[in-house]
Amino acid sequence: MTKACDLSALEARRLIGRKALSPVELVESCIERIGEVDGALNAITAIDEDGARAAAKEAEKAVIQGDALGLLHGLPIGIKDLQATRGLRTTWGSLLYENHVPDTDDPVVANIRAEGGIILAKTNTPEFGAGANTTNKVFGATGNPFDPEKTCGGSSGGSGVAVATGMVPLATGSDHGGSLRTPATFCGVVGYRPSPGLVPRTTRPVALLPMPVLGPMARSVEDAHLLFQAELDLDKDDPFSSDDLLRIPDALSGVDLGSLKVAFSADLGCAPLDNDIRKVFASRRAALAHLFADAHERDPDLSDVHEAFEILRAVQFVAAHKERLENNRDQLGPNVINNTERGLKYSLPDVAWAHKVQTDLYTRFRAFFDDADILICPAASVSPFPHAQLFVEEINGKKMPTYMRWLAMTYALTMALPSAVCLPCGVDHLGMPFGIQIVGPIGSDAFVLEVAFALEQALATDPETARPLPDIAKLAAGKK
Repeated sequence: MTKACDLSALEARRLIGRKALSPVELVESCIERIGEVDGALNAITAIDEDGARAAAKEAEKAVIQGDALGLLHGLPIGIKDLQATRGLRTTWGSLLYENHVPDTDDPVVANIRAEGGIILAKTNTPEFGAGANTTNKVFGATGNPFDPEKTCGGSSGGSGVAVATGMVPLATGSDHGGSLRTPATFCGVVGYRPSPGLVPRTTRPVALLPMPVLGPMARSVEDAHLLFQAELDLDKDDPFSSDDLLRIPDALSGVDLGSLKVAFSADLGCAPLDNDIRKVFASRRAALAHLFADAHERDPDLSDVHEAFEILRAVQFVAAHKERLENNRDQLGPNVINNTERGLKYSLPDVAWAHKVQTDLYTRFRAFFDDADILICPAASVSPFPHAQLFVEEINGKKMPTYMRWLAMTYALTMALPSAVCLPCGVDHLGMPFGIQIVGPIGSDAFVLEVAFALEQALATDPETARPLPDIAKLAAGKK
C-alpha cells in the first residue's frame, strides 16, 4: 500500500481538497520517512515537527470548514538552507551562521506559506551554495539515495534527496552553475531552472547579474509546475522580475512531440563529457528520436563560455564574500575561498570582456532556436562520484583546470539565460540515475514545461528511460 509521503504532490493536494487525505496524516507520514532514511543520507539540516503539526491541524480545519484552499494547501515543503525561514534554523551551510534563526521568511518562502504550504524542514547545501557536492563544515556530506557513499550533487543536493526519498513531496532549490539540475539528475528527480525574474531572487549580491535563479524540485514535471506556480511573483526588488509569469498555464496538457524539431547535443560543443556518459546519451537519443518530427545533432555556439562564466561568477563571489574572506577566513570552506581569491585577481578589462562574451553568447543562443523548437542534452558530465571527493578532478584522463569545469554541461547554458528542465531518463552505465536537459531560450518557460511534461510521459513507458526509484527499505536498514 502506498504511504501518504509517496503520493505525488498533485495527487496529495487533490485528495486533501476532497477530504480524502488529512494534512495531519501527510505531515506525519513525511516525518516518519525522515526518521526512517535520513540517518543514512543526512539531507535534513533542521526540522520543525511541532510547527508543521500545528500547521497541518489548521490546514485540516480549513478543509473541514470549506474554506478556500491555496495551491499547496496541506503539503509539507522542504526549503533549501540558502533561504531564510522564520523561526527555523538557517545556516547557509556556513559556520558563520551555525546557530542563526531568522525573524522573517525569504520572500519565496513567504509565498509558499501563503499558498498553504507547510514548511517542514531545511535541506542541506554546500557553504553559501558554492559547489556541486553537498557537504559543509556544519552538517557534513549528504549521500545519494541510490548509494549513500556517493554525492547527490549540489548545491540543491539536500532538496533532491528529500524529494527522491519521499521525505517531502516538494522542495525549493536554486541554480547558478547547475545547482538545481545536477542534483536532480544525480537523484533521479525533476529540477526546473526558470528564466530569470519569474521567481524573484532578491538576495543576489549583484542584482544586475541574473544568472542565479530560484526554482522547484519534485518527482514529476506536474509537481514541479505546482510548486513553481506558488513561487511565481512580481517583485521589483529583483530588477529582472517580469510579467512573463502571466503566460505560465494553470495546468499542463503537454504538446504533440511528433510536431517538434529537436536538436540533440551530447556536449554543447564545449563541455567535457565522460566517454561512458556519452554512450548512455547516444542510446537515449536513439530511443527518443522517433518521437519527434525531426531530430538532428547540432551544438549551440557557446564560444569562450568557460572563462567568461568564471569571471562573472567571481564578481558575485567577491561582492558576497570579500569581507568574510578578510575577517573570517578560518571559518570558510575551500570553495568559497577559492572562488573569492580567484575573483580578486581579475581586472576591469577582464570583467568587461566577460560581459561582452555573455552578451554575444546570449544572442547566438536565441538565434539557435530559429532552426529548432527545443534542445536536448545530458544534465551531467559524469556519473555520481564518492562524496569524499570534493569535485571531479579529471574526465577521460584529462585534468580539469578548475573545480567547476566538470559542470560545463549546465553552467554553459546558464550563460545563455535559458529555461531548462532536468528530466530523469533511466540509469547510466553504473546503475546510477541519468538525466537529460530540456532547454529553450529565455521566456519559453510555458513551452519548455509542456514539452518536458509530454516527454516525461513517453519516458515512463519504457523501463530503460523511466524514472528510477531508490530502495527505501535498504536506506532505512542502513542508518548510520
